[in-house]
Amino acid sequence: MVKIHLSCLLGERRITQAELSRMTGIRPATIHELYNETAQRIKFDHIELICRCLNCQIHELIEYIPQNVCCFK
Repeated sequence: MVKIHLSCLLGERRITQAELSRMTGIRPATIHELYNETAQRIKFDHIELICRCLNCQIHELIEYIPQNVCCFK
Protein backbone atom coordinates (compact mmCIF):
# COMPACT_ATOMS: atom_id res chain seq x y z
CA MET A 1 0.00 0.00 0.00
CA VAL A 2 1.17 3.51 -0.75
CA LYS A 3 0.19 6.29 1.66
CA ILE A 4 0.22 9.96 0.70
CA HIS A 5 0.77 12.20 3.71
CA LEU A 6 -0.23 15.47 2.06
CA SER A 7 -3.05 16.15 4.53
CA CYS A 8 -0.66 15.85 7.48
CA LEU A 9 1.99 18.01 5.82
CA LEU A 10 -0.50 20.74 4.98
CA GLY A 11 -1.97 20.62 8.49
CA GLU A 12 1.45 20.91 10.13
CA ARG A 13 2.29 23.90 7.94
CA ARG A 14 -1.20 25.43 8.14
CA ILE A 15 -1.48 25.59 4.37
CA THR A 16 -4.78 25.00 2.57
CA GLN A 17 -5.25 22.88 -0.52
CA ALA A 18 -6.09 26.04 -2.46
CA GLU A 19 -2.88 27.75 -1.30
CA LEU A 20 -0.80 24.72 -2.32
CA SER A 21 -2.49 24.71 -5.70
CA ARG A 22 -1.61 28.38 -6.21
CA MET A 23 1.98 27.84 -4.97
CA THR A 24 2.62 24.86 -7.25
CA GLY A 25 0.40 25.51 -10.24
CA ILE A 26 -1.10 22.02 -9.78
CA ARG A 27 -4.84 21.85 -10.48
CA PRO A 28 -6.99 22.07 -7.34
CA ALA A 29 -8.71 18.79 -8.28
CA THR A 30 -5.34 17.01 -8.39
CA ILE A 31 -4.34 18.43 -4.99
CA HIS A 32 -7.74 17.31 -3.64
CA GLU A 33 -7.20 13.74 -4.91
CA LEU A 34 -3.74 13.58 -3.33
CA TYR A 35 -5.01 15.11 -0.08
CA ASN A 36 -7.80 12.53 0.16
CA GLU A 37 -5.58 9.66 -1.07
CA THR A 38 -7.90 8.89 -3.97
CA ALA A 39 -5.37 9.62 -6.74
CA GLN A 40 -4.59 6.70 -9.02
CA ARG A 41 -1.29 8.17 -10.18
CA ILE A 42 1.02 11.10 -9.47
CA LYS A 43 3.40 12.85 -11.83
CA PHE A 44 7.05 13.12 -10.89
CA ASP A 45 7.01 16.86 -11.54
CA HIS A 46 4.08 17.21 -9.11
CA ILE A 47 6.07 15.36 -6.44
CA GLU A 48 8.98 17.71 -7.03
CA LEU A 49 6.80 20.85 -6.88
CA ILE A 50 5.05 19.74 -3.69
CA CYS A 51 8.32 18.80 -1.97
CA ARG A 52 9.89 22.11 -2.99
CA CYS A 53 6.94 24.20 -1.79
CA LEU A 54 6.51 22.28 1.47
CA ASN A 55 10.27 21.98 2.04
CA CYS A 56 10.03 18.23 2.56
CA GLN A 57 11.60 15.04 1.28
CA ILE A 58 9.80 12.46 -0.85
CA HIS A 59 9.68 9.95 2.01
CA GLU A 60 7.79 12.52 4.09
CA LEU A 61 5.16 12.86 1.35
CA ILE A 62 4.87 9.27 0.13
CA GLU A 63 5.26 6.09 2.18
CA TYR A 64 5.25 2.47 1.02
CA ILE A 65 3.69 0.10 3.54
CA PRO A 66 4.31 -3.57 2.69
CA GLN A 67 1.32 -5.90 2.78
CA ASN A 68 1.31 -9.61 3.60
CA VAL A 69 0.36 -10.50 0.06
CA CYS A 70 2.78 -12.12 -2.34
CA CYS A 71 2.34 -11.12 -5.96
CA PHE A 72 4.75 -13.73 -7.36
CA LYS A 73 3.63 -17.25 -8.12
